Amino acid sequence: MIHPTAVIDGKAELGNDVAIGPYCVIGADVRLGDNCELMSHVVITGHTSIGSGNRIFPFTSIGQIPQDLKYHGEASEVIIGNNNQIRENATINAGTEGGGMVTRIGDHNMLMAYTHVAHDCLLGDRIVLANCSTLAGHVEVDDGAIIGGLSAIQQFVRIGKLAMIGGMSGVTKDVPPYCLLAGGYRSGLSGLNIIGLKRQGYNLKQIGQLKEIYRLLLQEKGKRDEQVTKAEALLQADDAAGQALVGFVRSAQRGLTTHGRDSE
Repeated sequence: MIHPTAVIDGKAELGNDVAIGPYCVIGADVRLGDNCELMSHVVITGHTSIGSGNRIFPFTSIGQIPQDLKYHGEASEVIIGNNNQIRENATINAGTEGGGMVTRIGDHNMLMAYTHVAHDCLLGDRIVLANCSTLAGHVEVDDGAIIGGLSAIQQFVRIGKLAMIGGMSGVTKDVPPYCLLAGGYRSGLSGLNIIGLKRQGYNLKQIGQLKEIYRLLLQEKGKRDEQVTKAEALLQADDAAGQALVGFVRSAQRGLTTHGRDSE
């Protein structure tokens, strides 16, 4: 299952039943898990560990040194989980000493063509990065988030669970979980990701409760501490989504994207 034109360092560790297509290049410190498929012209280098069942499409580059002038050759890593699809011309860079030394991607993610995951990014599971979306360094993306095509996420920004970012967005502040962000540069939120919540099994009562918390935290004007206190008073013990939304808002340090166009 390894094409004769592939160049594989003898120190690389390959799992069972891997398929490596024409003109792929795999470096010495690469570990590739079982049942992975590299289509063709894939380059994997650096200290890179990739789990099982991943499909990596042509002209993808994984594990190259970060595009960061503060990088001085430290042996940082890329760690990728299981069952991801990484499409054509995607790039995933290694971490830096200033960011924890690792760029990490979880399981069951879809990185479409020409996406970029920069140094020290942390991605959870079941995330979709649409074509040409770009994550700058130190970005965190939680489970189930969707980032629209041609969007750019500024360094250190957090994208919450099940958030959905419209296409051609420039995101400069944290996007809370379960929220929709309209497309465009520095656009505000436009409500909850209702379809995403329903697909995850949230019922109308739970969604209604989350809407009220959203209104208090992200739609009304006021001091954040006071808004958080009001929202906490509505929380129920079994309201995991509400607790996650309140916790995210409470911990925001980069700045917080709120409802409507952000005028700051």
